[in-house]
Amino acid sequence: MGFNCVRLTWPLDLMTNDTLALKITVKQSFESLNLFDDVLGIQTHNPKILNLPIFNAFQEVVSNLGQNGLMVILDNHLTYPGWCCSDNDLDAFFGYPNFDPVIWAKGLGKMATLFRNVTNVIGMSLRNEPRSTRDYPDLWFRFMPKGAEAVHAANPEVLVILSGIDFDTNLSFLRDRFFNVSFTDKLVFEQHWYSFSHEGGAWVKHNSNDICAKIIGEVNHNGGFLLDRGFPLILSEFGTDERGVDVSGNRYMNCLVAWAAEKDLDWAVWALTGDYYLRTGTKHMVETYGVLDATWKNVRNSTYLQKLSGIQHPFRGPRLQEKKLILHPHTGLCVTNNHSGNVPTLRLELCTQSESSTFNPKEGILWVNKMCVETPDVAGQKVKLGVGSKCSKLGQISATKMHLSFKTSNGLLLCLDVDERDNSIVANPCKCLTKDASCDPASQWFKVL
Repeated sequence: MGFNCVRLTWPLDLMTNDTLALKITVKQSFESLNLFDDVLGIQTHNPKILNLPIFNAFQEVVSNLGQNGLMVILDNHLTYPGWCCSDNDLDAFFGYPNFDPVIWAKGLGKMATLFRNVTNVIGMSLRNEPRSTRDYPDLWFRFMPKGAEAVHAANPEVLVILSGIDFDTNLSFLRDRFFNVSFTDKLVFEQHWYSFSHEGGAWVKHNSNDICAKIIGEVNHNGGFLLDRGFPLILSEFGTDERGVDVSGNRYMNCLVAWAAEKDLDWAVWALTGDYYLRTGTKHMVETYGVLDATWKNVRNSTYLQKLSGIQHPFRGPRLQEKKLILHPHTGLCVTNNHSGNVPTLRLELCTQSESSTFNPKEGILWVNKMCVETPDVAGQKVKLGVGSKCSKLGQISATKMHLSFKTSNGLLLCLDVDERDNSIVANPCKCLTKDASCDPASQWFKVL
């Protein structure tokens, strides 16, 4: 499916409760929860781990991921095994009844030590989604460095990944306050972003262009600014209902993919999970955000996976031959030359197979492999490629600047669009330039990278 890393969650109890970690086997754990059918399933498909103590089974998973070429980020998700997260959790923040900072730091150090020589473990996330109603963010500055130093002391090679506050949506307190640790070149920050992370119902209450631009501004203010200061930032949780029924989630995902591509972010999507053995008391609850379906054999939504493919490969960085691209966030594909006809036109293709495309907003010329766009004078026609004097001028309009528009000879405003029948680029009347909240401009969004 194109992924190269797993953010693997673990409860602090796994490092502080030897009875849980070392004296209870997988079989015993499942049977204690009346999951007898699952015991039979593990016996059939993964008999090797059935009688292992829980922590040794965890080690076996990490090892198997490494054997299959996958990196692992160990994410301390919560204190005790269970489902996370809500505002009233007893382990929501430092000093809460189930979140002792001293025990937490010791647990982090122990986990880092146990995986010190496991080369595919490349990072440790100190705590998932800190949240509180008190002492923000002073307690964060007081205790996060201690957890970071505990991991660094135990494993000098592993990346140390720090969550923000407010369910890890907010790192803005780092704008004017320095994070003091004894190391710098392996410090990473993480940020989460879901459709529900901001104003409730925003994605259906407002025009998609306006709300996307507004929320991207907030996400940049709350965490994206760290990239400009030279710190790595991983978008370590995002996702939506893959059944396609969530209008807010669908619109938000198009916006998020555009932003992640622009920032060339590393990321982890929630989640791989097809279903859960047990979640909040319910057996085999389906994870509608899961990339796999409930059988764990098939992709839940191939269109969703294709959308993610557009940001699975880096666009720039060390040892990369930089190639300018124009991404269509809705499909996860990129603009390229369609060589199949007598006259060159534009179409969408996998970004890894697309030709270089550049757009200079000042001159307004879109170039694809040294050929420029020639826009049609009638709506619905394909966009051609040519050379020299026939180059058309395009403008970036709407709040997102993702509409590429032009005017015909009779003054009609058209925008680049996608014909979903063959992924060809056509010109159509521009959509969603008013305040109409019911309008979806996704097919006409093109992100210049």
